[in-house]
Amino acid sequence: MRRQALSRARPAAIALAGLVLAALACTRADAPVDLEAITPVGQTTPVWLQGAAPGEPTVTLPPPTVPVAGAPSPTARPTHDISLSPTPDATRPSVLERQAEEQYTVVAGDSLNAIGERYGVSGAEIAAANDMNVDDTLFVGQVLTIPIPSQATIGSGLKLLPDSEFVNGPSLTEFNLDAFVAAYGGYLSTYTEEIPGRYLDGSDQARVLSGVDIVRTVAQRYSVSPRLLLAVLEYQSGWVRAPQPSDNTLTFPLGRVEVGREGLYRQLAWAANQLNYGYYAWRAGSLVSWGFGSGDLRLVSPGQNAGTVGVQNFLASLLSAPAWDQAVQADGFYATYTALFDNPFRVAVDPLTPPGLVQPPLQLPIETGTVWSFTGGPHGAWDTGSAWGALDFAPPSDALGCVPSDQWVVAAAPGLIVRTGDGAVLQDLDGDGYEQTGWVLFYMHVEARDRVEPGTYVQAGDRLGHPSCEGGVSDGTHMHFARKYNGEWQAADGPLPFVLDGWVSAGLGQEYDGTLTNGVVTLEACACRAEGNAISRP
Repeated sequence: MRRQALSRARPAAIALAGLVLAALACTRADAPVDLEAITPVGQTTPVWLQGAAPGEPTVTLPPPTVPVAGAPSPTARPTHDISLSPTPDATRPSVLERQAEEQYTVVAGDSLNAIGERYGVSGAEIAAANDMNVDDTLFVGQVLTIPIPSQATIGSGLKLLPDSEFVNGPSLTEFNLDAFVAAYGGYLSTYTEEIPGRYLDGSDQARVLSGVDIVRTVAQRYSVSPRLLLAVLEYQSGWVRAPQPSDNTLTFPLGRVEVGREGLYRQLAWAANQLNYGYYAWRAGSLVSWGFGSGDLRLVSPGQNAGTVGVQNFLASLLSAPAWDQAVQADGFYATYTALFDNPFRVAVDPLTPPGLVQPPLQLPIETGTVWSFTGGPHGAWDTGSAWGALDFAPPSDALGCVPSDQWVVAAAPGLIVRTGDGAVLQDLDGDGYEQTGWVLFYMHVEARDRVEPGTYVQAGDRLGHPSCEGGVSDGTHMHFARKYNGEWQAADGPLPFVLDGWVSAGLGQEYDGTLTNGVVTLEACACRAEGNAISRP
């Protein structure tokens, strides 16, 4: 069988001996390719916790000056009526229910602390159970005993945000982001930033975005609520309401102090990825606790919801354990959110994903008579924190790398094209014109040449554009394909797998590794062109 090596997207990219590995192609559009090698500089504390009594801001934040849909009136008072929160999910098992030791085999990139967070134990506890030190070198294939969880501190059970207010979903269709930010007149309303084009569309053309445009762009790409993004920005820096926030927030407004993360765009994109990781990793059962630099551990409270865990994960990525304990209480982040938007549970869409939801009929997004390569199994729909909701396909070619292709990406179903640009095409299947509602298909790395225009209604099989490297950073021409329902990324290896012309997606436990099965035939994803991953439409 002839195998031809083929470039594809990976979650991180590192330049080595002149060869650039595709780290950011499908998922990272906010940073240079080697950022993942940089470690954060210390921990930070929100402005509200810096030199102030708990719950007291360090800056004066004015109320809105004009009524705006979705904004509180100047006399509105935040409510702390958490009784409207959804009831705990009693069917979800707690990590504390594990009653026996387990065995874990080390893979590349592991550390004892990271392993411990998946099992609800500290790195020190794993070290003690294996007669080793917590900083000892681990080896791929090494088998570790994972002890039974101790009665470690369980995180707050207070629900901070319903799932529908976490994602960029149905309740956001009428939210006027521009008017809301303008009404407060804070620093964000006048902020602008030059964004190098290579981070957005693969070009070298820089562009200037306003603060509002940055929030909108990040909300759309990560499918995270713009209200949530405004709330985390306000909690960390006061940028929404303060005309001149503290100087120590101007470079790193979300608190991620890291070379290469300067400016609102990269900070907010990083924050959205942390939020998404908490939401989707908890859903997948791979996030059960947070470890802190002090060695403290906080377990996810039994009965929590994904939206709350997403916020808690963002806060845990920045704060010490004591600061986190305070931030997840009613007078922490929740107080900031309700001051801006009132009680989020009053407008919750429940359930966000209705029971019995099924995927509509979809075809492979390639033309009949062409043979493509299945190059990427389930991986991040956008960046590494989202659900593993995407599959990759590369067009037929004898060339490698980012080369022009005259092959066509085609619509997988009938629907309305609601947004294009920066390599993306988004198709609304319910036809209401909103990407926040119902089923939405996401085609990525679609070249600007011949790309379909927004507002076009297409039928299944209609041409959308050519596969390319546009959008983010990619080292090989391909197409990235994902789905959302009500703003929530749908996992390709979860309860609603892709079904494309009868091909059903499944994961193999590692990002990008996966299969497509149709009857008795199974294809395995490979960063190559070979008989074993060749796929075509009947």
